[in-house]
Amino acid sequence: MPPVRMRGDGRKAKNPKQTIARLLSYLGAYKKTLIVVVICIVLNAIAQATSSASLGLLVDNYILPMLGQTNPDFGPLVGFLFMLAGIYLVGIVSAFLYNFLMVRVGQGTQKNIRDQMFTHMQTLPIRYFDTHPAGDVMSRYTSDIDTLRQMLSQSIPQCIASAATLIVVFAAMLLTSPILTLVLMVTVSAILMVTKFVAGRSAGFFIGQQTALGAVNGYVEEMINGQRVIKVFCHEKAVKEDFDELNDRLRENAFRAGAYSNAMGPINNNLGYVQYAILAVVGGLMAVYSGGSLLTLGKLISFLTLSRSFNMPISQVSNQINSIVMALAGAERIFQLMDEPAEEDHGYVELVNAKINEDGSITECAERTGRWAWKHPHKAEGTITYTELKGDITMFNVDFGYTPDKTVLHDVTLYAHPGQKIAFVGATGAGKTTITNLLNRFYDIADGKIRYDNININKIRKTDLRNSLGMVLQDTNLFTGTVMDNIRYGKLDATDEECIQAAKLANAHDFITRLPKGYDTELTGNGASLSQGQRQLIAIARAAVADPPVMILDEATSSIDTRTEKLVQDGMDALMKGRTVFVIAHRLSTIMNSDCIMVLDHGRIIERGTHDQLIAEKGTYYKLYTGVFELE
Repeated sequence: MPPVRMRGDGRKAKNPKQTIARLLSYLGAYKKTLIVVVICIVLNAIAQATSSASLGLLVDNYILPMLGQTNPDFGPLVGFLFMLAGIYLVGIVSAFLYNFLMVRVGQGTQKNIRDQMFTHMQTLPIRYFDTHPAGDVMSRYTSDIDTLRQMLSQSIPQCIASAATLIVVFAAMLLTSPILTLVLMVTVSAILMVTKFVAGRSAGFFIGQQTALGAVNGYVEEMINGQRVIKVFCHEKAVKEDFDELNDRLRENAFRAGAYSNAMGPINNNLGYVQYAILAVVGGLMAVYSGGSLLTLGKLISFLTLSRSFNMPISQVSNQINSIVMALAGAERIFQLMDEPAEEDHGYVELVNAKINEDGSITECAERTGRWAWKHPHKAEGTITYTELKGDITMFNVDFGYTPDKTVLHDVTLYAHPGQKIAFVGATGAGKTTITNLLNRFYDIADGKIRYDNININKIRKTDLRNSLGMVLQDTNLFTGTVMDNIRYGKLDATDEECIQAAKLANAHDFITRLPKGYDTELTGNGASLSQGQRQLIAIARAAVADPPVMILDEATSSIDTRTEKLVQDGMDALMKGRTVFVIAHRLSTIMNSDCIMVLDHGRIIERGTHDQLIAEKGTYYKLYTGVFELE
C-alpha cells in the first residue's frame, strides 16, 4: 500500500485573503439575517457613544446647576436619567439580538461546510484515504470546524461591532474635544504597534498548533485501533515515545501561541490605563487653565468615558486576532480536503438489468431479473447496443505502481473466463490485493489493458463496474446498527427474507439466531461484541445478498477457525457457483479446487495452473503446499 503521510509541522497560510473571501462566501445564504445584524450592531454602537457623550450633559446641565440650591428640582434630572436608561436598553437589546442571530448564522454555516466536506469526501479516490491518517481527517471535522464556528459566531461580529463602535465614538470625541482626540490618536498608535507585533508573533504558532493537533489526533486514532498489536509486541514504550514527540510539538506551538495571546490583553489594558492617565492630565490642565472655555468638567468626563469605549474595541479586536488566525489555519485545512480532486470517471458504459430473449437479443428491464447487460451508448450513430454480462475478465501486460517511482506489478497477464475460480497465492506484498484494487478501479493502471466482457474497464462507469463486483475483505467493517442492517448494506432494497437467505447461504443464520435479539441485535464498535469469525460471516452474507456476477474474496476465511471454515466453504461454493471468482488465500486448502492458481512474487506471475499441475511442477507452489502440511 502507499505510504501514509503525516504532517505536524507549522505552516503559514498560503493566501489568507483568499481563505477569508471563501469563508465569507458561505454567508451569502444569510443576507437578510446579516442586514439585521449590521443594523443591530450600528444601533448598539450609537447607543454606547450616545450614553458616554450624555454623561457630559448630565454633569454640566443637570448636576452642576443644582449644586448649592436649597430646593433643587430633580424632575429634569430624573427625566434625563430615564432617557439614558432607554438608550442603554436599546444597546442591550440590539447587542443580544445580533449575538443571537450570529450564533444561528455561525451554526448554519458550520453545518453547510461540514455537509459539503462530507459530500465531497465521498467522491475522493481511495488513494486519498491511503495517504492521509483517519485521525487527521477527523480533526478537520472537529477542531478545525469548531474554530470556524467561533470565528463566524463571535470573532467576525465582534470585529464588525468594534469597527462600528470606533467610527461612532471617534466622531463623538471629535465633537467633544479635537485637541484631546489628537492626543488620544498618538497613544493609540503606540498600542496598535504593540498589538501588531504580538499578533504577528503568535500567528505562525496558531497555524502550527492546528496542524500539530491533526497529527496528534491521527496518531491517537491509529494507536487505538492497534492496541492489541501494541500489547502483544510490548511496544508501549516505543509508541509512547513517538506520541511524546508529536505531543511536544503540539505543546510547543500551543504554549508559544497561548503565551503571546494571553499577554496581549494585559499589555493593551495597561497601555489603556496609561493613555487614560495622560488624557486625564492633559484634559484637566485644559479645563483649569482655560476656565472651561476649551473643556468643561462634564466634557472631560464624557471624553474620558469615550476613550475607554474607544480602547475597548481595539482590545477586543486584538484578542480576536488569535481566534481568527487559528480559524484561518483550520479553514485552510478544511479547504485542502474540499479542494482535493474528486475521483475521475470518464466511463459511459452502464450496467442494467436485462432479459435475454429466445433469439438471443437483450431487453433492458427496470426490475431485477438476475441477469445483467452492459449498455453501450454510441453518440455518433445515436444508437444503443447491449452486451450480456458474463464475467469474462482479462488483463494484458499490466504494469502498476502506487507511486511513479516504484512499480509493484510487472507485465501481469491473466484470463478469467465466465464461471471460473481464479486464485492468487504469494507472500505478503507480492501484489495480490493490488490486482483486486485495479479490477475495482480504485487505482488506474500505468500500462497495459484490463477488459471486462471484452470492454475496456476505463469505458465502464465506476459505480456500475463496482456494482458488478462483490468483495469480502480480510478486515471486516461492520457499521453501527442491527445485524439485519449490516447484511442489507450489500443491497439496500433487499427484503428481510433475502437477507436471511443470504445469511443461511453464508452459514451465519445459526449464530445470528442465538444472539440476544437475533437479526435485530444492535452492533457497535465494528461489531466488537462478536468474534472475528462471526464478523466475517456477516460480511460474507452482506456480499451474498448483493448477488453480484463477479466475486472477489480477499482472505475472506483467514479469520475463521478450521471448523467454521468447513461450514462456510459449502456456503461459499454455493455463492461462487456460476460466477467468476477471484480468491486470495494463504490457506491453500481453500483454493485447491480453483480452475487456475497464480503464484505471484514481487509483482510478477511466476507460476500458473491447476493444483495438480503446480504440484507436478514442484516449484514455488509445491514448496508452499508441502510446507503448510509440515506445519500442520
